[in-house]
Formats: sequence, C-alpha cells, structure tokens
Amino acid sequence: MIKNIFILFLIGLFSCNKFGEKNESWDRLFDGKTLTGWYVIGGNAKYEVRDGAIVGTSVLNTLNTFLCSDKFYDDFILEIEYKVDSNINSGIQIRSNSIDSYKEGKVHGYQIEIDPSERAWSGGIYDEGRRGWLYSLNENPEAQKSFKKNKWNKFRIEAIGDTIKTWINDVPAVYLIDNMTSKGFIGLQVHSIGHDKKKEGKEVAWKNIKIITKDIDRYQRSILLDPKLITETYY
Repeated sequence: MIKNIFILFLIGLFSCNKFGEKNESWDRLFDGKTLTGWYVIGGNAKYEVRDGAIVGTSVLNTLNTFLCSDKFYDDFILEIEYKVDSNINSGIQIRSNSIDSYKEGKVHGYQIEIDPSERAWSGGIYDEGRRGWLYSLNENPEAQKSFKKNKWNKFRIEAIGDTIKTWINDVPAVYLIDNMTSKGFIGLQVHSIGHDKKKEGKEVAWKNIKIITKDIDRYQRSILLDPKLITETYY
C-alpha cells in the first residue's frame, strides 16, 4: 500500500553544505562531443550531439526511448541542464533498470519529470513502467512557477539511501522517501508521440551532466522546513 504522509511544507531553501562544491568533486557523464558511455533502449527516437548538448528528437509510431548510462549508480548527487520543446514531454531516469524478466526488458524506475505543459510538474517523480506518479507538484506552486518554457532549465537531484530530493532552477521541488529501488542507470527520455504528426521532429536537449558519488554527505544540501509535505511511499 502506498502511504502518503503530508508532514512538512518547504518554505525555505535547501542550503549548500558549508564545505561548498568544488569543481573536482564532480564527474562528467557527457564529454560534450560524443555519446561515449551511453546506449539506447526502447524505441527509435534519435539522439545526437549538437553544440555541446545531447539532442533527442521525437519519432512517429515508436515506444518511449531512453539514452542510458553504461554505469549503474546507487547514492549520488546529479546536476543536469535541459531544454524541451513546449509540445512534448520528457524525463530523466534515475536508479532505473531494464531486465528480461520484467515485462520483456521494459525500462522501469524513478523518472524526474520534464513537463512543459500548463500542468507544470517538472521536477516531480514518476515511477516509469511500474506505479505511476509518486510525487506531483500540485502542492508546490513555487517549484511549478520556476520552470522556464523554451529556455535552459537546471535540475539538481539527490538520491541518498531511501530519500530522493529534487530542485528545479535551485527551487526545492520534491522530497520523496521510497524504498523500491536502490541502484540503476541514468536515462534521458524521448517520450513516445504515437501518431501525432504535430509532435514529430520535436527536440529535447541536455547538457552539463555531472555527478558526485564520493563523500556525498559533504555535498548534500540541508533543508529548512516550514509547513509543507514529505511523501513517503514505502511498501
């Protein structure tokens, strides 16, 4: 049973650790020139490198497509910039998997939503291929307003133990406690568009993809809390 516990409302900022985040703490997942270290699962959407960014392009009549990291990650801090066409949906998979024994290899795991629609749930968490929405942004209007249409946006994602926290353009978005999956790949999604020719050839781009996997406690952001919510989805 999914249990939603509405505990706290985030009023403040997730403040930086006093030690700061020096450049040498980050590992780059994308070299800005090639797709080395990544592979495609799912549908037939196209991925290429252009002007220092990974660009995904929507294709008619295919499944959700994912450009996935060769490496698996458990606890990490991830920062990534993205820009999405306002007509399509996308997302960033974390702690995700594709195994033959689960729905013939269907990608499943936590997805940090990229949502340029009026709903504005970018930064929310969707459980791709399994349970559906775990954390929308309906209760966090400040995060909803922070998304910039047709411009570059930035996510910060902290996945540490059973807790996942997200920021969109440095505005706190999500605080989720969930214990279903502890390790998996990182994936960049181009969502399926079915037969909709108006969405054909639309693009989503990602750049400046970097991750911290060592001394995470030193770099995670603390949180100043006022009445808001934490969602807990333990089974």
